[in-house]
Amino acid sequence: MAILPIITVPNPLLKEISTPVGKVDDELRKFMDDMLETMYHAPGIGLAAVQVSRTIRVLVMDLSEDSEKPEPHYYINPEITWVSKEIGIYNEGCLSVPEQYAEIERPLECKVSYLDYDGKAQNIHCTGMLATCIQHEMDHLEGVVFIDYLSNLKRKMIIKKIKKQTE
Repeated sequence: MAILPIITVPNPLLKEISTPVGKVDDELRKFMDDMLETMYHAPGIGLAAVQVSRTIRVLVMDLSEDSEKPEPHYYINPEITWVSKEIGIYNEGCLSVPEQYAEIERPLECKVSYLDYDGKAQNIHCTGMLATCIQHEMDHLEGVVFIDYLSNLKRKMIIKKIKKQTE
């Protein structure tokens, strides 16, 4: 497995809409394994393919605690099929927006259909941290980063900080 470079804002690739995956094969599984290793190394709890410069509809996540056994999840071509009307606020961060956090409003629950690691169709009902994280990662597939939900001023300040850190 390999650690892949994670791109950060304001990289224009993060604004691209990702394309659906045509088939689940060994090459895709190896890429997802590399994504997972990259996410653990960062460290993070979720990573979209676009964050490692591939604009395909693939996410990896692991919400297990550090002291728990890892529970990796792979989502290929995920689609949100339902969201609750109830909204929650969570202080979100992102590997593509290092060391920056903001309170973001999202539906408290959602249902998602996707293909798993083996290409089998799955459906899940997400609540709590899973609902927040999967919506955050799926935003990446649409070219949306969590700071896009902030005011123009706050977003520009965060991007300026990131640019300074990476110079």
